[in-house]
Amino acid sequence: MTDHKNPAPAGYWRDAEGRLVAEELIKPIDKAREQLVGELIERARVLSADLQRFKAVAFGDIAAFIELSAEQYSAKIGGNKGNVTLTSFDGRYKIQRSIQDTLVFDERLQAAKQLIDQCVQTWGANGDPKIMTLVNDAFQVGKEGRINTGRVLGLRRLEITDPDWQNAMKAISDSARVAHSKPYIRFYERVGDTDEYQAISLDVASL
Repeated sequence: MTDHKNPAPAGYWRDAEGRLVAEELIKPIDKAREQLVGELIERARVLSADLQRFKAVAFGDIAAFIELSAEQYSAKIGGNKGNVTLTSFDGRYKIQRSIQDTLVFDERLQAAKQLIDQCVQTWGANGDPKIMTLVNDAFQVGKEGRINTGRVLGLRRLEITDPDWQNAMKAISDSARVAHSKPYIRFYERVGDTDEYQAISLDVASL
């Protein structure tokens, strides 16, 4: 494949380390491999571009249809937020659009952690070991240096009436915010006459 940013002089190829190699010194099998890789990569680029265009069109069409559907009830829908499932009339196909939010915590999470620590110290030996484990797991920093948002938010489901704990849970809720949202679109086809649906894969690796 030609390196357009740093092309080799006529009669030479560049190797993986950027060194010039005379073409007559390159083995036929290496030339054949270069041709195969180049051809497949170019075709993959074309398919990737087609998928990107298809994705943009699909999201646009779905958003337009949602607006059209809302107009039947004189309702106005703003933005592209929210999950939606569109199903064909016979139920054979369905399309799901989903929006996945990535949550982060601001500085108020530190206040929540201090309140939780106070609760744990107050409970002392009378504290439930399972709750202690959940608290410790929730505030562990992962490999990427981040706290698992799901575990932290999961603490709010614990039925603990301690006022300090409830205050900590409020601090957790207030500290959470959406950093960014990523939309997804998935296509499904019903499996025979069953109620199950099989995804129509657009991922080369899963085909």
